[in-house]
Amino acid sequence: MSEFDPEKFMENDEALKEFNAGILEEFRANHGKIGGIFEGFDVVLLTAKGARSGLSRLTPLVSLSIDGKMVVIGSRGGAPKDPAWVHNVRANPQGQLEIGTHKYEVTVREVRDEERDALFDKVVVMAPNYGEYQAKTTRVIPLFELRPN
Repeated sequence: MSEFDPEKFMENDEALKEFNAGILEEFRANHGKIGGIFEGFDVVLLTAKGARSGLSRLTPLVSLSIDGKMVVIGSRGGAPKDPAWVHNVRANPQGQLEIGTHKYEVTVREVRDEERDALFDKVVVMAPNYGEYQAKTTRVIPLFELRPN
């Protein structure tokens, strides 16, 4: 897997795709376990339908369990624009989630307003780098709850 460098991925879609390909390879080879910077975090694979293309798009994401919710964060390292998967799940909130070797159908719900702000505070306690990413950008980094169907 390539070294994690959020600055490199801010505007470089190809670098991000290459990095994610390495994560996918490690995820598959180790039954969902990822090392390096993601050691100790749950990494899940989310398959969502592309907003424009309608094609399946597979994205590795860090998942945090907060207040009984499975939460994923659309940070892209604090880039000025949301990651592509955010646009996809906003357009098509049904997807498939892989946790380890298990697959589930899920509904993706964007957490908004005061609920988002309270949840984001808890995200930052668990993973302080997300607070740093939020400080880098003027956009509000979106949070999503993954709900099994």
